[in-house]
Amino acid sequence: MKQDRFLTGILIGIGVLVVLALALFFTRQDKRDYLAEDTPEGVAYNYVLAVVNKDYEKAYGYLADLKNKPTYEQFRQSFFNGEVNPGNVGVDVGTADINDDEAFVELTLVYSPSDPFSNGYQNTDRALLVKQDGDWKISAMPTGYLWGYNWYQEPFKP
Repeated sequence: MKQDRFLTGILIGIGVLVVLALALFFTRQDKRDYLAEDTPEGVAYNYVLAVVNKDYEKAYGYLADLKNKPTYEQFRQSFFNGEVNPGNVGVDVGTADINDDEAFVELTLVYSPSDPFSNGYQNTDRALLVKQDGDWKISAMPTGYLWGYNWYQEPFKP
């Protein structure tokens, strides 16, 4: 009889913990806010956040107006076609190295493991930003996860 009460107490405790965990999971706020756009780091962060949130119109607004810039439709289709896929990568935006109207922002790309027995890995890369009309705009990012390989490239002429 005494063991039944002890077991019942343990099961009730486990039940309370499960309910508490589910309540925390469903009520937590996982909303990230955009940063101020007056720094290269803020623009790089906002671009990544817009891409992750699939707000392609906002993300496209951060691109520099340079020769061979993709159209908005080409930009958007790159994500829909899987040419650009930020799906299994996390990005940590670091500091900027500013030189007049150009800036390099350090990006640490954190890749998720593809199976439960592997470790993820990370790679440090850079984003290139240029100042246009007083605003920082992105002219290059790491290709594949955040940037299309053919953006700003001279079209192929046979």
